[in-house]
Amino acid sequence: MSHTARPRQNRPATRQKAVAGLWTRWTRRHGHAPPLDDTGDGPGRPPAGTGLGTRSGAEAAAGAEESALWRMRATVRDEPGSLAALCTALAGLRVDILSLQTHPLADGTVDEFLLRAPGGLDLADLRETVTAAGGSDTWCERADAHDLVDAPTRVLGLATRTAVDASELPLALRQLLGRCTIRSLPVPATAGPREVPVEGVLEDTVMRLRAPEGGVLSIERPYLPFTPTEFARARALVELDARLGPRVPRGQDVLTLPEGADITVRRADTGDLPAAKAMHERCSDRTLGLRYHGPVGDADRYLNHLLSPRHGRTLAAHTAGGRIVALGHLLWDGDETEVALLVEDAWQHRGIGGEFLGRLVTMAAETGCESVYAVTQASNTGMVAAMRGLGLPLDYQIEEGTLVITARLDPAALAARRTHGERIGRE
Repeated sequence: MSHTARPRQNRPATRQKAVAGLWTRWTRRHGHAPPLDDTGDGPGRPPAGTGLGTRSGAEAAAGAEESALWRMRATVRDEPGSLAALCTALAGLRVDILSLQTHPLADGTVDEFLLRAPGGLDLADLRETVTAAGGSDTWCERADAHDLVDAPTRVLGLATRTAVDASELPLALRQLLGRCTIRSLPVPATAGPREVPVEGVLEDTVMRLRAPEGGVLSIERPYLPFTPTEFARARALVELDARLGPRVPRGQDVLTLPEGADITVRRADTGDLPAAKAMHERCSDRTLGLRYHGPVGDADRYLNHLLSPRHGRTLAAHTAGGRIVALGHLLWDGDETEVALLVEDAWQHRGIGGEFLGRLVTMAAETGCESVYAVTQASNTGMVAAMRGLGLPLDYQIEEGTLVITARLDPAALAARRTHGERIGRE
């Protein structure tokens, strides 16, 4: 079983073309207003499931008893009574304010509300009411029960997650800041635009912070400017991560292969670099070529990046003697998530690749990812079969022999599949 993936800056151009459609939704600039397809504030009906929109007949009658949770931001003048006027206006729409956070600015205040709104409330009416009450730059998105937790409790919880596992940092930042694109930029060879001061840089919808491993963390939100409060919270979380250093949870499962041999599966990190390089030496050129899509001699130089918990999670399978025979990677790739596999030739076709892939996509689902993608070659029938074996909806894109398979995740289905310490079947 093999697969192709490498540090972002080394990926072939064919992969960039093949997944161009996947990048579009985040790389396109929107200004400061939310995209129309996020809010329903535009021609036609709002997107399905938003809970806001014009209803008629039986739908309106049913919607009268429904409610929906929403997060709303509005810039309010920093004057006595301005917030009270906005709250009174919301009450007139039968909107309940569950919580409120204020983000002071130099010339006003950004107020962030958690709202419970009637299910039949039209979003355009909500925006018009807020504007008439003195609010501006109004933005809304659907919320869920997790948003009911107050901000200090949420930040402490995210700090705890990050303290346990360094790979949690990008995920914690997304939960802290909402939908955003996070990229790790390498240390520049010379002074240039990627260098940032110790205190970081905040520029409207982009913030740049010193990455714990060196280089720069670039965090971008396509249409909603970051506030100084958000910037301070993100910087504190990154500083905590840097102070704690690289770390991964310790724990392992012993799996019994069909022929009776036992292997141990655990999290791996850069401390496993010598054993991972030794596995490379035992792999055939064909296996390494399918995995890395480049010169076989270059394979070793990707390992330090792939094993770093700063960029994702790695699973290793090793024998009783400690020899690593398989690696599986879950890589945070901007705002997307990639899965990658490499199984030593002598250990292929024993079910290890399928077991790893199931565990990796389960991890992705548990962190809130909606999909994962794998980049491979059309001739790599083993990887294609393993992706199909997940039992999840798959999308395929192919160009010049490079195949990108995207799996849409179903957390419930994946949780039912996951096994610990049990016999695994063949691929």
